[in-house]
Amino acid sequence: MGRTLLSDKSRESNQKPANVGDWLKAAQTNVLFEATSLNVQTGQLAVDHIRAALQHGAHAITANKGPIVHAYRELRDLAAKQGKRFLFESTVMDGVPVFSLFHELPAIHLQGFHGILNSTTNVILSEMENGLSFDESLKKAQALGVAETDATHDIDGWDAAVKTAALITVLMDVPVRLEDIHREGIRELTTQAVRNGRRDGWPFKLVCRAQRVGDGVKASVMPEKVLSSSPMGKITGTSSYIYFETDIFPGLAITEENPGLYATAYGMLADFVRAVRD
Repeated sequence: MGRTLLSDKSRESNQKPANVGDWLKAAQTNVLFEATSLNVQTGQLAVDHIRAALQHGAHAITANKGPIVHAYRELRDLAAKQGKRFLFESTVMDGVPVFSLFHELPAIHLQGFHGILNSTTNVILSEMENGLSFDESLKKAQALGVAETDATHDIDGWDAAVKTAALITVLMDVPVRLEDIHREGIRELTTQAVRNGRRDGWPFKLVCRAQRVGDGVKASVMPEKVLSSSPMGKITGTSSYIYFETDIFPGLAITEENPGLYATAYGMLADFVRAVRD
């Protein structure tokens, strides 16, 4: 990894760890913050980083959704075995306490949920309603720092699908593969269709849905027309929304209004406080 370490006497060390495990030992790490880019197919290298941290005896905190979808149970059980925390509040809705909320609601049975969880597509659709083309709207989202240079994961629904899978895996305790989630992006929507939808009171939104069916869960991510006066119809810009259906609370909703870029960092900070406080 080529990173220079300092000794306790603040003098330069010649240690050059060859892998994550060696780096963790050399740094005497107590907490690992994992923030690599999402790998939709495998969740790597984030899975290996978190596994190494827990094996080392450190708490692991991540903003990467991949490990939740591809290795949640393994990493959860490893953390429990090591007496450490594996936390990931920033993976869905930035730092809003979605996962920790259900940690504070024992014995709740989640039946399903729906919502708007991808801010990039929401910004693009909002700008298309104002008359911009798809490409112009994407460039504006990129200029705002909301969209990546390559926004394929957002536009084609992958980011929303991974978030949906993470919520199903953790909160509904049902392992789900990404290929089991019906996924459609917003690439095929035209400015005219989007503007007409808003004019008619039924704007387009990229909606995530999950519902228990027998022992499994049926899930989808796709553009839908929603009533403009409904909670989802009012979600614009970088805002997000999720509605939970539970056995105790028939409807429990969370709305995040236009968060700043600091929100994800706050989620990791909150997880850090939870880890070291317990």
